[in-house]
Amino acid sequence: MGRVIAVANQKGGVGKTTTAVNLAASLAAAEKRVLLVDVDPQGNASSGLGHARGQRGTPSVYDLLIGERSLDEVTVKTELPCLDLVPANADLAGAEIELVAMSSRELRLRGPLREAATRYDFVILDTPPSLGLLTLNALAASDAVLVPLQCEYYALEGLSDLQNTIQLVGQSLNPGLTIEGIVLCMVDPRQNLTEQVANEVRTHFAGKVYETTVPRNVRLSEAPSFGKPIILYDIASKGAKSYLELAREFLARQGASDLAAADPR
Repeated sequence: MGRVIAVANQKGGVGKTTTAVNLAASLAAAEKRVLLVDVDPQGNASSGLGHARGQRGTPSVYDLLIGERSLDEVTVKTELPCLDLVPANADLAGAEIELVAMSSRELRLRGPLREAATRYDFVILDTPPSLGLLTLNALAASDAVLVPLQCEYYALEGLSDLQNTIQLVGQSLNPGLTIEGIVLCMVDPRQNLTEQVANEVRTHFAGKVYETTVPRNVRLSEAPSFGKPIILYDIASKGAKSYLELAREFLARQGASDLAAADPR
């Protein structure tokens, strides 16, 4: 059984989609079977893998939300053999309004994504920069949450709100939901603020913050405009190396979690 991981942060511009796309691609490069699900109406994860956000009516994650198509019908291939994608399309922009009137509106993705977890090693969800019904659907379907965090104080304040939301979802919709880890993104070691925020996060979330950090990197910013993850755009760049290292640390943590779960003591 694979794991479903939501990449979430209600603050925009913190490297959320970049992390979802490039972590998924790096895991696929390690020959893990990965499904990336684009739950953000902006569709940036889709275009970041060379699949432009579709017009209304084209198969997408929207069809899973309303139950009109199966997982197979909305899944597309990518350039990486081990990486598949459930894209977003224009219909997703109005999905939150439609969901309000539906029964079990926060659980519409849970069934399809638990099914996906039987076929893939990892299901990675890219979520919107908000805490609306789309993000709640992603959290309710996930085993854990990976939080990209920019090293600035506004982002630090938002982390507290996200932690409260995860606790509430865990209590009411998805028992056991936890923070998988926190990834420091767009790191600039020349700035004192970066070190201050990083130290504060590591203190308050001991054991949750990844040792691997993602630097500010021009090549990493360029890659989405070519519809490629960074490992296919420039494997020698600092951005590519950081996400490959993040994938290694991520897999090591999964192994440690599996061992802990299997330990009867």
